[in-house]
Amino acid sequence: MKRLFFNILIIVSSCVGVSAQQKNYTAGYYGIKVGEFTVTALLDGTVPVDANKLLVSSNKKQVDQLLEESFINNPVETSINAYLIKTPQRLILVDAGAGELFKSPVSGNLTESIQNAGYKAEQITDILLTHIHLDHSGGLTVKGNIQFPNAVVHVDKNELDFWLQHEKPAVDEPAGYTANRGAFLALKPYIQKGSVKTFQGAAELFPGISSAPYYGHTYGHCVYVLKSNREKLVFIGDLVHIGAVQFQAPRLSNEFDFDKIKAIAQREKIYKEAANENYLIAADHIAFPGFGRLKKDGDGYKWIPSNFSSTGSTR
Repeated sequence: MKRLFFNILIIVSSCVGVSAQQKNYTAGYYGIKVGEFTVTALLDGTVPVDANKLLVSSNKKQVDQLLEESFINNPVETSINAYLIKTPQRLILVDAGAGELFKSPVSGNLTESIQNAGYKAEQITDILLTHIHLDHSGGLTVKGNIQFPNAVVHVDKNELDFWLQHEKPAVDEPAGYTANRGAFLALKPYIQKGSVKTFQGAAELFPGISSAPYYGHTYGHCVYVLKSNREKLVFIGDLVHIGAVQFQAPRLSNEFDFDKIKAIAQREKIYKEAANENYLIAADHIAFPGFGRLKKDGDGYKWIPSNFSSTGSTR
């Protein structure tokens, strides 16, 4: 199994050295206000990603040029973000980081970030998974031990059904299945405990919080929409991995998209919607804290990070 996790590191470069001092910078949090809700970005860590291996493109020069224009080196040090929503009744985590699955000293710091933000893992009542991949559900367990003992995990039924059917390896299965099976195994103790609840497609999960299906990256990939006092925030999961490239070239597919054609269409759909409506985005793989908006820019889009605010303002 350990060997399978390293298969994903064909894309995740292992050439970046990390010192003990750098480790101190990998647990962090940043809070904003969205209507009546408090939303806290939590840094699980970072992972170096080779953009020319992750993004499926016949034009490698285009990828290199877009990175150069944003002053980003390749491999790209990509954030792994999760988000905590505080409501009057609940403490809701959106995605759960990588845990131990990347075998990296600068990822798997989610519970530390939660503590730094003033909470305990035991306080989390619910976990919303955008999908079951290493860096989104991997942190649910560590060495088989449940990290959020009082939480109910919510996931699209299509996503769970897929992994229940593909729990065991098959001959000649796609690389994305093999590389991400550990993400399902990290969820399995919650299934056995009876702490997993499914929904399907668009559903209201809690007052002000709903799901929306964006199937393609995986068979049950969804986003979560938070609305409060005429403000809107959308947690977009894996609809972007390397913003400096994919916002300008949204038709580039991802090596780990299960259905590449559908995933491209979903990316284009949400980018257009976000730019037209000017709503706030929370992105798992945009530089921490991952809050910002999109603006149409020629044939692509421009990412506008939220201004830093000590009061939690998003403007």
